[in-house]
Amino acid sequence: MDRKKLLEEGFLEKYLLDELTDKERQSVAEALASDPGLRRSYDALEADFERMAFENAITPPAQIKERLFDTLENTAKQGPSRGWLWAAASLAALFLLSSFWMYRQWKASESNFEALQEQTTVLQDRLNALEENYLLTNQRLKTINGPQTIPLILHGNNLVPNARAVAYVNHDNKMVVVNAQGLPELPEDKTYQMWSDVEGEMINMGLLKTDEELITLHYIDQAESLNITIEPAGGNDHPTVEKLIAYVTL
Repeated sequence: MDRKKLLEEGFLEKYLLDELTDKERQSVAEALASDPGLRRSYDALEADFERMAFENAITPPAQIKERLFDTLENTAKQGPSRGWLWAAASLAALFLLSSFWMYRQWKASESNFEALQEQTTVLQDRLNALEENYLLTNQRLKTINGPQTIPLILHGNNLVPNARAVAYVNHDNKMVVVNAQGLPELPEDKTYQMWSDVEGEMINMGLLKTDEELITLHYIDQAESLNITIEPAGGNDHPTVEKLIAYVTL
């Protein structure tokens, strides 16, 4: 087997990796023994292989190192002729195991990153909701404090003497904002509802929640009075007159 064939067909690499038949190995060994230039090429190839193995090695978990050392101890007993080859193969195996371990760590980190992204999205949604609430509250406060806003106090009657609500009406902006926190809490199956009286007809303005500081209701043109009744949970399409607890004229 001549030098040209050995170099062009990669026999030196196959010899280094122990991928030749016994006959081919014998031929390559004889060529290396008789050709100093070919031997230098092989030595350089071997050195490059070992350097590449060390440069690409990744620090693995302790259990992988232990496996490698056990392998080296066992293979050292096989003699010096192939000891270096087994060591190189062990380094290659270490590289593969380390790469696999790093891949699993990367996948775990990727999952954690996706979870973090989801949490960030949730937090961003909450932040947007808070910003919207702030803008709405700011608009309500501007309406309440505006020179054209009329504050109206609705006191409870003999049905609920301690009831108190404040309605802020702005006819220019056609807005009604109510603070209903002065109304006593109701059972879960009951709710407060506000109505506008227009020429004797009671028109629904919306429900009043006692756990909210400011509530925007429907503005009704030409309303003569504002009225609060106690209705079934969810509201009613007509007022329960006998449950009228407070009113104020406009």
